[in-house]
Amino acid sequence: MSYVFYDTETTGISKSFDQILQFAAIRTDDDLQELDRFNIRCQLLPHIVPSPQALRITRVTPAMLTDASLPSHYEMMGQIQQQLRSWSPATFVGFNSIAFDEELLRQAFFQTLHLPYLTNTNGNVRSDVLLLARAASIYAPKALKVPLGDKGRPTFQLSPLARENGYRDPVAHEALADVLSTVYLARLIRDRAPAVWEAMARATTRSSVTEYVRGHPIFTLTGFHAGRAYSSLVTGCGQNPERKAELAVFDLSFNPNDYVSLSVDDLVRVLGTKSRPIRSLPANRQPTLMPEDAAPSGTNALDVPPGERRRRMELVRANRDFQVRVGQALAQRGSVDPPSSYVEQRIYDGFPAHEDTARMEEFHHVPWDERVAIASTIEDPRIQELAHRLIYFERSDVLPATTVAELRDWVSKRVLAEGDDVPWTTVNKAIRETEALLQDAAGPDAELLREAHFFLRDFAGR
Repeated sequence: MSYVFYDTETTGISKSFDQILQFAAIRTDDDLQELDRFNIRCQLLPHIVPSPQALRITRVTPAMLTDASLPSHYEMMGQIQQQLRSWSPATFVGFNSIAFDEELLRQAFFQTLHLPYLTNTNGNVRSDVLLLARAASIYAPKALKVPLGDKGRPTFQLSPLARENGYRDPVAHEALADVLSTVYLARLIRDRAPAVWEAMARATTRSSVTEYVRGHPIFTLTGFHAGRAYSSLVTGCGQNPERKAELAVFDLSFNPNDYVSLSVDDLVRVLGTKSRPIRSLPANRQPTLMPEDAAPSGTNALDVPPGERRRRMELVRANRDFQVRVGQALAQRGSVDPPSSYVEQRIYDGFPAHEDTARMEEFHHVPWDERVAIASTIEDPRIQELAHRLIYFERSDVLPATTVAELRDWVSKRVLAEGDDVPWTTVNKAIRETEALLQDAAGPDAELLREAHFFLRDFAGR
């Protein structure tokens, strides 16, 4: 199967309220040799205020945001969707993509009435070179040179990591350049740490991770938190009945006798403790799972005698009732938050009905005046709201005057919102951020920030 390496440049770091400005991808064969590439930029959406810090990092100027020769966001996402479908099935790979770029991509598909899960459905799977690099640093420490950050800790930022390992990237934080860096690191890991490459490849689907957990009574789970690696010898101990991708594991450095009789409510509290005797394992986020005998020095439970580890594992795996209660605790813990009032944060509130999915597909293939009628027949309130937004952004002239007035007022309230409690970047927030950055800026940075400041002032006066 081929690989599709991709990267995005965005207006900020909010996975719900920022937008993709540039998307680049390179398709390779299974030997990681380039077959094709794709690169596209778009204009700024009317209701999005860009973060000045994001503009400074990506070197995107206000003129680029409003370049009329660029496609709209909707037009860009349509082209991206077509291109990625033509390259499917494939393994979709980025750098920090599962935690960030993938979420932005899903959100962009969702907001433009495309099905969000393109990269992990219909035979596609996803991978993340950041996760591979971290795994290699633990299980094949000679494979990569990992630079140290300001606090003396290993740093896994893409450009410094690639440069430390011999890559001379022409431009950092430009989507296509970052894709090339990602491909370079992927080749290094494949060649220098083949066991890590193969282990992480096995973790690219929910089904393969679930199978691994069920088929290995004891295995090593490695993760990173606050720049530090942690590893534990664990055994599977449950699955969320409402979200099959969420498994649970028991850390064998703890004695299960203290936990197997706990109620569901007590287990919810255990899941929230810092000691984490029971922890959630997202099977769809490429976890680092390695054999028991590969456990690195310092792994939790490595100092527990093997016979005692076996006793603890067998107690957990033989207690089906305990596993059921752990699964119920996972589900109960995940159902605490009420639904968001913002449609952008309701992307995971369920799949559209089959009839709405058909209407979404039809929406893209009829004249704009007919899309108004389709939007009014969509039953899912999330999709209906997004459909009317799209029509307003692209062809407001086909909407009733009252709808245009309502959406114009919504855009104004979104960008000019007062207070810091709203979860998106407002004009006032961005202006304050720009002024703070300008205090220490010089040269090209200062020039770009001054342009951004003028742009934001003008933005506020719309």
